[in-house]
Amino acid sequence: MRRYAITAALFAMLAIDMSAHAADPKKTPPYYASISAGRARMRTGPARTYPASWLYQRAGLPIRIVAVFKEWRKLEDPDGTAGWMQANLLSEARTAIVTGAQPIDLRERPQPGARLLWRAAPGVVGRINECERGWCRFDVKGQAGFVEIGGLWGVDPGESLP
Repeated sequence: MRRYAITAALFAMLAIDMSAHAADPKKTPPYYASISAGRARMRTGPARTYPASWLYQRAGLPIRIVAVFKEWRKLEDPDGTAGWMQANLLSEARTAIVTGAQPIDLRERPQPGARLLWRAAPGVVGRINECERGWCRFDVKGQAGFVEIGGLWGVDPGESLP
């Protein structure tokens, strides 16, 4: 009787787990994501048998997924380096990195003349949300403001995020 109860509980958990995965919509590449692990290896092909071409040690770095093969994702990083990484090392959390040679302005509102709150140097990574009409809310460890999309890598021009 006890074995039956354990088996029934396992089937119930599997059913709940499967329904959660079934509810998740499959994204179609290309799309942006980020590296969630503090150490993540990029490989030359979609398996651990392929040699590692790069070791990322920067959780939160934005990446662009360009292909999917089983549990592997082919991605591009902000420098244009491409390779394969296991999906469990990635997150759907949207981040962006400041590009260019000059710092970008973080403003109080998504307007060019709005009050300047902060400046972010090239290479700074932050979370993005509320993207609309060429502006995104950019949050760097709690220091947040609106930035123009043109100064970021990790969001497409004209893209809207809730």
